[in-house]
Amino acid sequence: MAAKSLETDTLRELAERWIADDPDPVSRAELQAVLDRLPAGADDLADRFAGPLTFGTAGLRGPLRAGPNGMNLAVVTQAAAGLVRWLADGGATGPLVIGYDARHGSHAFAEQTARVATGAGRPALLLPGPLPTPVLAYAVRRLDAAAGVMVTASHNPPQDNGYKVYLGAELGGELGAGAQIVPPADAGISAAIAAVGPLRDVPLGPPGEVLGTDLVSAYVADAAAVLPAGGPRDLSVAYTPMHGVGAAVLGAAFAAAGFEMPGVVPEQAQPDPDFPTVAFPNPEEPGAIDLLAGLAARTGADIAIANDPDADRCAVAVPEPDGTWRMLRGDEVGTLLADHLMRRGVAGLYATTIVSSSMLRAMCEARGVPYDETLTGFKWIVRGGGGREPLVFGYEEALGYCVAPEHVRDKDGITAALTVAELAAELKAQGRTLRDRLDELATEFGLHVTDQHSVRVDDLSEITAAMARIRAAVPVTLVGAPVTEVRDLLPTADVVILHSGAARVVIRPSGTEPKLKAYLEVVEPVTDGDVAAARLRAGEAVAALRTEIAAALGM
Repeated sequence: MAAKSLETDTLRELAERWIADDPDPVSRAELQAVLDRLPAGADDLADRFAGPLTFGTAGLRGPLRAGPNGMNLAVVTQAAAGLVRWLADGGATGPLVIGYDARHGSHAFAEQTARVATGAGRPALLLPGPLPTPVLAYAVRRLDAAAGVMVTASHNPPQDNGYKVYLGAELGGELGAGAQIVPPADAGISAAIAAVGPLRDVPLGPPGEVLGTDLVSAYVADAAAVLPAGGPRDLSVAYTPMHGVGAAVLGAAFAAAGFEMPGVVPEQAQPDPDFPTVAFPNPEEPGAIDLLAGLAARTGADIAIANDPDADRCAVAVPEPDGTWRMLRGDEVGTLLADHLMRRGVAGLYATTIVSSSMLRAMCEARGVPYDETLTGFKWIVRGGGGREPLVFGYEEALGYCVAPEHVRDKDGITAALTVAELAAELKAQGRTLRDRLDELATEFGLHVTDQHSVRVDDLSEITAAMARIRAAVPVTLVGAPVTEVRDLLPTADVVILHSGAARVVIRPSGTEPKLKAYLEVVEPVTDGDVAAARLRAGEAVAALRTEIAAALGM
């Protein structure tokens, strides 16, 4: 009991010190209320002070709450002060450009970041309202900024927010200009954040300059210009921004490219930080695109498109022969886009990640196209090949696509949607569909079927234990065939890769959510043009593979 009392007294002292330095009266009151509930609130208080929210290559992401282990004005002030100091120490001279989505707290966090920057003598430029993440990535390059900050938690639950950092050319170099940070920048910024003294001593200036809408117009014009003029544009599209910020920009880009305006799911058309119609605002989650599929069916759309809330990801659904709608896997869309760009004559490097399908590799090898495979994340994809060949396309299976790296060096759900629409319209003019083209590619390169075994946890130690189990007892077979290769990427990355003759498994913790993910792939040859039979065989194999891996992981 005495030890418990001592622990509570320590937590109380930490909380009282935090309250004294917190610039936000709302957060101060929230934390004081937790203190007032002691000892009943001890577990809550311990979680809030379990450690500072970690700043890594994905920036910051966490629940909106007072204390160091949450997203709040104090944490954002410290992060901004550390970032601005790191930029100054690195000799970066440009402005800091700041974007934000429509989540709870996003505008306040963006404005506070601007005040910290101007207080340190650096110009701060705010985007003119809640906008997609790709617009911020575009602005970093267009405005020759020292760095960019995007306040967003992307497709995380509504109680979360986050803070992404993009570097300009001065510190990011040619490949990293307008891209998310990679080591050692993350460690340098993190150290600078940790070195920030009392927040009351951080000077705050004016809230920066709010940019005009001409920046958004420039993004839209450049996005539309990704498509060659004069191609087919007859296409009916159903669309949802999933309560996020993509609708206005995507609509403007479609109009500028010559398409009819997509029909928008009315219940999800306007930004809403509570995301009331979905359990998780992620198109990959079960049920997330049900309203979109319903709209597509009612309106007789040719294809359906969903962005995630910050519009850097793009999901595509197509009608099935039985009248239902099926969301294409990210690997299917990535393959379609790569093939489309290759056939359009776009020459250069095509890249994907270790967790994506091996189909792109097979296509590139057969066609003599430069290819690279990177660690997970667009921060690595856009640096693919080390600059030996200019990157022209990159994708990751988690619905992220970069079809125009000269436009945005990150995943961009707006230009991806435009390019998918261009392909679908071209096929429609020939009396064909996206499904038809996928079957043609399967016949040529083999049917590559991918799936996931994804487990969400409340306790991250469960993920650590599962990774330890798979390393201690590596499967010797995959779907009855012997494992021919085992790759463990530690210490570079917490990833285990297993190969057999026609199957592959990649196991890793998610970098943005409390999930363990096993990425599954089965390659099945198509015999005598019978794609349906190959699909049936591959489906059975991947289901068996999922069962095997779930057992091996103990999850």
